[in-house]
Amino acid sequence: MTTQVLAKTPSFLLRPTSTNPIALAPNRNHHQILLADNSELIRAQTLNQQGLQELAAGNMEAALATWQAAEMAYAKAGDRLGVIGSQINQAQAMQRLGLYLRSRRTLTAVVQALASEPDSLIKAATLRSLGKTLQQIGDIDQSRQMLLESLEITRKLGKPEEISDNLIALGNTARNQADSDAAYAYYQEAAAVAQCPAENQACPSQINRLKAKINQLSLLIFERKWANAVSLVPEIASEIAPIQPSHAGVYARINFADNLIHLNSDNTAKNQTNYINQNYLNQAAEQLAKAIQEAKSINDQRAESYALGKLGYLYTQTEQFSAATQVTEQALLIAQSINAADIAYQWQWQLGRLLKNSGQKTGAIAVYTEAVNSLQSLRNDIVAINSDVQFSFRESVEPVYRELVSELLTNEPSQSDLKTALDVMELLQLAELDNFFQDACLDTKPVKIDQIDPSAAVIYPIILSDRLEVILSLPGKPLIHYSSAVSQTEVESILAEFRISLSPVVPRKQRLELSEQVYDWLIRPVETELAASGVKTLVFVPDGAFRNVPMSSLYNGQQYLIEKYAIALTPGLQLLEPRSLGETNLQALTAGLSESRQGFSPLPAVEFELNQIQSQLPTQMLLNQNFTRSSIQAQLDRGNFPVVHLATHGQFSSKAEDTFILTWDGQINVKDLSEFLSSNQSGGKNRSSKQRTPIELLVFSACETAAGDDRAALGLAGMAVRSGARSTIATLWAVKDEATALFMVEFYRILSSKPEITKAEALHQTQLTLLQNRQYQHPFYWAPFVLVGNWL
Repeated sequence: MTTQVLAKTPSFLLRPTSTNPIALAPNRNHHQILLADNSELIRAQTLNQQGLQELAAGNMEAALATWQAAEMAYAKAGDRLGVIGSQINQAQAMQRLGLYLRSRRTLTAVVQALASEPDSLIKAATLRSLGKTLQQIGDIDQSRQMLLESLEITRKLGKPEEISDNLIALGNTARNQADSDAAYAYYQEAAAVAQCPAENQACPSQINRLKAKINQLSLLIFERKWANAVSLVPEIASEIAPIQPSHAGVYARINFADNLIHLNSDNTAKNQTNYINQNYLNQAAEQLAKAIQEAKSINDQRAESYALGKLGYLYTQTEQFSAATQVTEQALLIAQSINAADIAYQWQWQLGRLLKNSGQKTGAIAVYTEAVNSLQSLRNDIVAINSDVQFSFRESVEPVYRELVSELLTNEPSQSDLKTALDVMELLQLAELDNFFQDACLDTKPVKIDQIDPSAAVIYPIILSDRLEVILSLPGKPLIHYSSAVSQTEVESILAEFRISLSPVVPRKQRLELSEQVYDWLIRPVETELAASGVKTLVFVPDGAFRNVPMSSLYNGQQYLIEKYAIALTPGLQLLEPRSLGETNLQALTAGLSESRQGFSPLPAVEFELNQIQSQLPTQMLLNQNFTRSSIQAQLDRGNFPVVHLATHGQFSSKAEDTFILTWDGQINVKDLSEFLSSNQSGGKNRSSKQRTPIELLVFSACETAAGDDRAALGLAGMAVRSGARSTIATLWAVKDEATALFMVEFYRILSSKPEITKAEALHQTQLTLLQNRQYQHPFYWAPFVLVGNWL
């Protein structure tokens, strides 16, 4: 028997959330209840109890619909607290369905409605539920605030079960903030508060005590504190044994089993002599078998599906693949029967891996495709969950797409397979941007390269765990596919070294060797085809770490790629609106800071840069103290500016909250700036209905990608797409102030003097101008300028 882990199990799969619904008393006599219709009140109370039963049975969608009906009935009966209780219950059903964004909206409205009310259990429950939802979507600071307010109320009311529930949630928040000491302290206090009389192991607080201890165990395993973790296992096993069947009890068993599997599968733990004889897999199997039995006894189909799916994962660890496939299929059937796409995709993914490992390519592709379709149906919620919290996009969503693409591209893929692989990668790019903004806000429209530009080629590098795949799309030609046998780790390492090597202090030989290595992956296999096609522009749809390196600086041994082709980037062809700059009146709004502000260094060449642009284009300029949040918004409100040029410090990051530009009076983050810019096209708030001129070109001069952030360029792609601008020019790193000014002045000179030139070609000629300047010929000065979006 082997216990080798085949794939990292998504944390969301392992730790489904569990919250307690509000059971409103059927015969209350409250001063806020106006019995306008006693029959409606009785109907509302009946529906509320029905929702509780449906929730207990794991039928979340039915519970949600029932509580929506209960809310309407309470409203007709004039029962305000009944309405609020029903809304809280709906929000908790949404959480269990993975619909966190909808849950947040509902709970936020309830919190506002209760703000002026005296402290009560229902107020505490609402704050706690909202805190848990905010935790899931990554708003950690606000989550902590809500949970602390709820804790204060429950302490005042002296309710141990609610106190411990708050403490557990605060522990989870602390863990998300990487504060393990605080998390452990919260869990310990929660376990201490949730004491039950020795003779009453079925008291409600016992479940919270178990949750707290299981969370402690999970944290100890994560911190690799093996001795402490091992000593806690028998204590949890003893306390979980007498727990009576319940929704929360089933999930306690599943989560305990999960931790046992991870404790067993960690090689470091297993290799320590003190732990060799611990048979954690058998204990995990026993807990999962018990969980399945209990879920059936209480008719909780979601819990049964989770337990079966987890048992399937356990079987993969012991290489019992036939049994793993069988129970995974059972878990999937149950999930599909209750329309639970949020868990169905996980079992489709798990089944896809099992079929793949058994050599069943066709079956694996079919099941992976179903998993991707399930994720697409959940786009507004699960895909938008913050990647830094329990539900990890990179661990629980992204691999589903990549594993499907990997199967499609094995064993001489057909043209149909290649096209499908590109479609899946476009969906992944879209999902990443949704995840970046935590909002499924982008619309797509499939287009072909021929429809955009018959003189451009599109290159798709695709990073897979065991190899690098590349697909080339030439106008009017079949797709071309080639690959390199380099692992994801090696690709990312070389790209990181290549990025560093573009500094002037790194030896030339080292830089060119790395540059040529990347060239060999992406360009050399198709040099002949590119030359024969006559294309003038290479458009890259960069994947992962390729976003962080400038394709213009790839080297073939004799010259840079920019010396042969104009180069552009796009997050995906489906996000483009094919349109050229043409005869557009290049009126510009320019804004910048030349003086030091908020600890950022001065940019003295910015004033020269903006003045020079003004000499070439009709311009409205905002400089230094005139460049404020309100002033730029006002200018965008009043004017029609096809070009918006921002010469100021800024940063692109993999997190929306860390992506910003600097103004005289503060910072504007990416979401706010996107709203300013995109509303320029639609009239915005309080404007006339007259259609505004779209932003054809958005330029960020002096901004850079965040240091040390391996996905920082995602912020640049997000800004480019979300702003509504058809094209964006920005820099991957901070360039010398004078070089940036020279670059921008030359770019606008070329753009304004040649009306028919494409933006990609104007950028191309500008880069060549700097390359031919002895002072700025190093790629450090010209390579970081990238064009994202429409290159026409």
